[in-house]
Amino acid sequence: MAEDIKAGPGATAPSSKSPLLTLLMVVNIVAMGVVAYFQYRFMDMESKRPDLTQLLKEKDAPAEGSDEATGEQKAVEIVKKENLLPLDSFTVNLAQGEGPRRYVRLDAVLKMSDSAKAAEFEARKPQIRDSIISILNTKRADDLLKKEGKAYLKEEIKAAINSFLVDGSVEDIYYISFQIN
Repeated sequence: MAEDIKAGPGATAPSSKSPLLTLLMVVNIVAMGVVAYFQYRFMDMESKRPDLTQLLKEKDAPAEGSDEATGEQKAVEIVKKENLLPLDSFTVNLAQGEGPRRYVRLDAVLKMSDSAKAAEFEARKPQIRDSIISILNTKRADDLLKKEGKAYLKEEIKAAINSFLVDGSVEDIYYISFQIN
């Protein structure tokens, strides 16, 4: 009986594959190759990027021929580690606008002038925190989401802190993290 069932001239063998499956496999292999290529390019680019210790060594060494050959001078700001004073994290409710209650999480570092003393900063830390919290409580999320709003906030915080510092002043504020929820 098994011998009676024979494939006719137009019948296909049961083990033949669909051309759609073959096409999908080829597309999959090409896509994997493209991903592998871009991964290789990214890893090659990362390996050529200098590490932090190399950048710090280059920053400390004076540039001899690179800037003078092009005729341009780059303004490089040198920040001493002693002048950077980190603030503790802030989680502050923002001013109520339309919609749900919003709050901001902020981590910042103050860049103090050379004449600033760390002892005064430590003594005034509660005052500094209070003024920053008061300023943040008056802001709405829409104001802080813009780049100009964040820059204006820096200037406002800087002016508030400088108003009660005796020795030295805050020259700049660096945001370490800035999240609005």
